[in-house]
Amino acid sequence: MSVENLEKKFGDFTAVNRISFEVSPGEIFGFLGPNGAGKSTTIRMLCGIIPPTSGKGHVIGYDIIKEQHKIKEHIGYMSQRFSLYNDLTVEENINFYSGIYKIPKDEKKARFEMTVRTAGLEGMESRITATLAGGWKQRLALGCALLHKPKIIFLDEPTSGVDPITRANFWGVIKKLASMGVTVFVTTHYMDEAENCDRMVLIYRGTIIVMGTPEEMKTKHMKNEVLEIALADSQNWLDKVKKIEGVKEAALFGSTIHAVVYDSRKAIPAIKASLEKEGLKGFGVNKILPSLEDVFVSSIENYDQRESEKS
Repeated sequence: MSVENLEKKFGDFTAVNRISFEVSPGEIFGFLGPNGAGKSTTIRMLCGIIPPTSGKGHVIGYDIIKEQHKIKEHIGYMSQRFSLYNDLTVEENINFYSGIYKIPKDEKKARFEMTVRTAGLEGMESRITATLAGGWKQRLALGCALLHKPKIIFLDEPTSGVDPITRANFWGVIKKLASMGVTVFVTTHYMDEAENCDRMVLIYRGTIIVMGTPEEMKTKHMKNEVLEIALADSQNWLDKVKKIEGVKEAALFGSTIHAVVYDSRKAIPAIKASLEKEGLKGFGVNKILPSLEDVFVSSIENYDQRESEKS
């Protein structure tokens, strides 16, 4: 899959701004960004649902402008809403999607059994879908999206609203799919999930601002250093930390504060001196490898600063 200078405008508003990237077969590719960044619009173009305003792209070798119907036949798609019929049973949902995907009659039984196994729903075939917990609905939706054995599956916020254990199990399934050669294109708000991606991009205001592997994101694309400040009542100290000389930005990270600094050798003693002056004791300040969340926050800050300087 590849796109080049892909653009989508709605009137005067540019939702996707001339983006370019490639995704290799069997790759887990993360497409990350805040709400309104252009993620869903891009997916809709790649799935052949809406045409781009300009640019070009190919999905499984098919042109996203001229061969949209062929793309739809060879991809799987799963959204955070799961696209299931809650008043149908598990079996009826699977059979419905078998008809949608035009599964040959002599293959329906095998595909049905495959889907039930993928979803882990053995013995639950007669359950009404509405009565299933979120994690089971998630697995059923994924199984239905894989019924026709697509070469690429698009997952749009697939783990939204499910618990951490279910999310972890779901990613185990995704990794297994990738090992079987299925290309996975996934959007997520959970940065710990993004660690599972082979490569990723961060899209912001319709523009791709960073791209690379998780390791490259943390090393090559993070120009500044990150300090972890462990102290009691971190939330009450956040604003004060932000004002310390040498601190570019700071944010809560669990029970600690992550501070992005220009030079850790100068910032660490400055932060310690400032906190000690406030009478604080028993705290720790250490340089750490940035998290993906640190990278993304810093990248967005840098982008906004550059754009502000231009104007």
